[in-house]
Amino acid sequence: MAEFTVNPQRFDPYKNFNFRLKWDGRYVAGISKVSALKRTTEVVKHREGGDPSTSRKSPGRSEFEALTLERGVTHDTEFEAWAAKVWQIGATLGSEVSLKDFRKDVILDFYNEAGQLAISYKIYRAWVSEYQALPDLDANANAVAIQHIKLENEGWERDTAVTEPTEPSLSPRVA
Repeated sequence: MAEFTVNPQRFDPYKNFNFRLKWDGRYVAGISKVSALKRTTEVVKHREGGDPSTSRKSPGRSEFEALTLERGVTHDTEFEAWAAKVWQIGATLGSEVSLKDFRKDVILDFYNEAGQLAISYKIYRAWVSEYQALPDLDANANAVAIQHIKLENEGWERDTAVTEPTEPSLSPRVA
């Protein structure tokens, strides 16, 4: 069993607002929301012939839910460029999908309140299954225009090389 060093001074759980997403070796600008990392394993029920009243349960196939990423609309074309690798309008027959590189591994870095990397997840073989370039537009609204992509993936795991940081302490000022 792996040993984890635990910060005995940390009592509060991490806040959910300090994160960054990276693909192709660089952080993607402006992502304001990421849906939950969720894995579901099917339950396989079976029973023995001599036991008519109860079922036994065992794990079946595991599925990893798609991630939805949201950010404000800007001139950055990262979402659009990746979505275009899955389906390109006007491409010749048979070349609508960029089979060589439409999948990417994604890194989700999660930081503590001091901006120190606390937890990191590797998301494997992700690809864009849904792309929304612009939201519904409303002349009477007072809101930021948000675009989103939905990333199908084939699993994720925590990067155990990222360990809990030593949190800073503010020294009292002497007058």
